[in-house]
Amino acid sequence: MTPYNRDFVDHGLSPEQLNEAVRGHYYEYPGMDGDKGEIWCYTRRYAYPAGARVDLYVSSSAPLFDLEITRDGACETVVFSQTHIAAHWQETPPDCSLVGCGWEPGFSFDIPQDWPSGAYRVTLRAKGRQGEPIVGHHMFIVHPMPGAKPGRLLQIAATGTWTAYNTWGGSNHYQGLTGPQKNKYSPVVSIERPLARGFVVLPEDAPRVPLEPSIPPAMIPRYPHMEWAFAKGYSRKYASSGWASYDSHFFRWAERQGYAVDLASQHELHFMPELLDGYDCVVFVGHDEYWTWEMRDAVESYVKRGGHVARFAGNFMWQSRLEDDGARHVCYKYRARDEDPLYQAADRSRTSGAWEDPHIGRPGALTFGLNATNGMYTGWGGCAPRGTRGFPIYRPEHWAFAGTGLYYGDQLGVDSHVYGYEVDGLDYIIRDGLPEPTATSGAPEGLQILGLGLSSLKEESADIASEHRFMGDADARFVARLRFGSDEAEHVDKVKRGCGMIVNFAMGQGEVFHAGSCEWIAGLLKEDPMVEKVTANVLNRYLGG
Repeated sequence: MTPYNRDFVDHGLSPEQLNEAVRGHYYEYPGMDGDKGEIWCYTRRYAYPAGARVDLYVSSSAPLFDLEITRDGACETVVFSQTHIAAHWQETPPDCSLVGCGWEPGFSFDIPQDWPSGAYRVTLRAKGRQGEPIVGHHMFIVHPMPGAKPGRLLQIAATGTWTAYNTWGGSNHYQGLTGPQKNKYSPVVSIERPLARGFVVLPEDAPRVPLEPSIPPAMIPRYPHMEWAFAKGYSRKYASSGWASYDSHFFRWAERQGYAVDLASQHELHFMPELLDGYDCVVFVGHDEYWTWEMRDAVESYVKRGGHVARFAGNFMWQSRLEDDGARHVCYKYRARDEDPLYQAADRSRTSGAWEDPHIGRPGALTFGLNATNGMYTGWGGCAPRGTRGFPIYRPEHWAFAGTGLYYGDQLGVDSHVYGYEVDGLDYIIRDGLPEPTATSGAPEGLQILGLGLSSLKEESADIASEHRFMGDADARFVARLRFGSDEAEHVDKVKRGCGMIVNFAMGQGEVFHAGSCEWIAGLLKEDPMVEKVTANVLNRYLGG
């Protein structure tokens, strides 16, 4: 294995000093680059149909910029460019991450009808105050319109999670530095702001979240992706969400393999559910944590009518809401019972909290067979840092594993580290050497557990002081309160052990395959032949091949 110290950036700081430094570095804001200058851009929507008008909202310290738009698929294809576009610096409200930036459009264009569905990267180049180049990035999706699409896949980008993790402006669903949510995470965030650095493009050496090196005993937990972000000037959340770290790897892989694949955002899932009906197979990948009630309705209705869902994703955790035609994303999360106005309503089902909250009444497993509260963390920080890197396989005879050569007890994807950093699971028992969901797990009838690994809801060690841990026990205490109404030690102990699973089950006339790990796409990125084979087996079956 890689020697421990080679996977981390040498900052000349002690582990204690480094922990404090990387925890405080996590967001971008206008003016942060000072004398160097900067250029930022956003759109008011994540996705548009061909023919739609797109406004680019640009703020630049330089008076002119060059624009390039590239379709980001199996091949990077420049589809538009223009030079010497006028720009100016636009004032930004301090609570822009909550209410939006409110800038004026800096450039507008109509999407040509012949641009195929996919991701389109916007690159803005200008000269800094000292003449050095400055670059900004954004992206938008060209989504298909409803109608029959025989033989094509539809990938749904996890834009709810992009919004939740976007740090630009100072607040997201994890931290808050601005406005009324200072020093707390914000339950309301806007998409009308630039995407954080690292969400659109990343260099190849950017670390992923799971720990790759061997870990010495009694170590102070280290977080290589945070250290890299701190050293290179990227958002600390780049490795938790975004096109560059997750969704892009499946889309490029699928096109390289010859699949015809379209792309849409979760906003289309919410506002245009009929879009699914034209496809035999709909795909979800990566870190896909935040969903609205309407999104789940769309997927369940599609599958029950005969559709097929391939979910290579993890952390199905939170119910969120969309407001202002999708411009605002709302999720009160841990504070839902205390602060979400809908918790006081007669019908609490739309409260923006965990799907496993009994007041919501819609456990995650009803849609995808698994849930986050029975899974969670593995392979990073102090959560199973030396744990399994691939999925231990229990039912190698299943059709998904045909042609892989896998045996009972083998690990799928161990070389490419597909198991982590957040995984989804169920309560289970082992009977005759095979895992089965318990009667109280909430699993759909007929669900088969194909692979199963261990995870943890609590970062703990008898050797490491609590102040040196990033996650600690907050999630375990939250889940204990959901299940038992108390986060006393005895209840935390009952929920802190989790698992990640690969499952398959029928729903109505359709079917769902779920590999419940954020990092499945690492197997495609690293061209792991077994992971590629399983992925192809699922897609080909669901496409009728």
